[in-house]
Amino acid sequence: MAKMRIEGSFVAPPTPFNENGAVDHSAYRALLQHLEDNGTVAALIMGSTGEPSLLEPEEKKKIVVETAKMKTGKMKFFYGCTGNTTQQVIDNVNFAKANGADGAIIAAPPYICGPEDDIERHYQEIADSVDLPLGIYNNPPRVKTDLHWEHLLRLLKHPNYVILKESTARVAQVAQVLAAKPDATIMCCDSPNLGLVVPTMSLGGHGTANMTGNIAPQEMAMLSKPWKSFEEADNFRQTYLKLLPLMHFNYSAINPVALKSLMRALGLPVGALRKPLRNIEGEALMQGVRIVKELGLDKKYGYQIQPKLAYAA
Repeated sequence: MAKMRIEGSFVAPPTPFNENGAVDHSAYRALLQHLEDNGTVAALIMGSTGEPSLLEPEEKKKIVVETAKMKTGKMKFFYGCTGNTTQQVIDNVNFAKANGADGAIIAAPPYICGPEDDIERHYQEIADSVDLPLGIYNNPPRVKTDLHWEHLLRLLKHPNYVILKESTARVAQVAQVLAAKPDATIMCCDSPNLGLVVPTMSLGGHGTANMTGNIAPQEMAMLSKPWKSFEEADNFRQTYLKLLPLMHFNYSAINPVALKSLMRALGLPVGALRKPLRNIEGEALMQGVRIVKELGLDKKYGYQIQPKLAYAA
């Protein structure tokens, strides 16, 4: 059976909370609809942007159950299924599949800083134990484990691994993977600090797994379109340079602090961050609001800037 192919903008939405701090499932529907209506090909629910380490196990299960009911077939729903042990991840993936997930994204277990060979075996055992399209999230800034391209290329031969999201800062890593032409979608993080978007797309990458698409979904859909002509490459260049200030703002604090604070100030139903994280305020937040207004995104998407949050808007 051919592997699932996802090309374009793969957006990770924040987990919305209500005024009482509980997960707001009706707000989830609005956020996901916003992405779907504006060219997003897949959503990563409970990715790093979704504050997964601050969610209780039962909350995570309910998020899978409730959001999977919101699928229309136009956008794939992947779930962050990272866990501390191999069996925990297998259980997470199987639960997601049983409740309607299209796929799962897996980062290496956090904190333990496992040797690369052990993490490769971890990924291999997971893929052998489940029947669902999977993505590898190589994210050493968060988990410290950094898989070399040789490990990644071996893993991508497995029929269940359909996506690689690179969040290293090594262009050579992406180049070596793309040169090998694995049967998988190769994407990168949209962080301008890592600097992978331009080389990934120019070398034949298939899209971005991003958080900026929560605020600029159509623009990120354009930015994440694989190049098949000079016109597409030129559209990419113009869009990337235009969005650069917004991407820098989104990564000006640990994910998802800046993004979620800005979305809240724009009237999107995300709620506050969970402690110990805190929303940014004042001039730090106003920088993001000004960028959104300068880009005309507030008018384009009908964002309603909240005066109490963005006091100088």
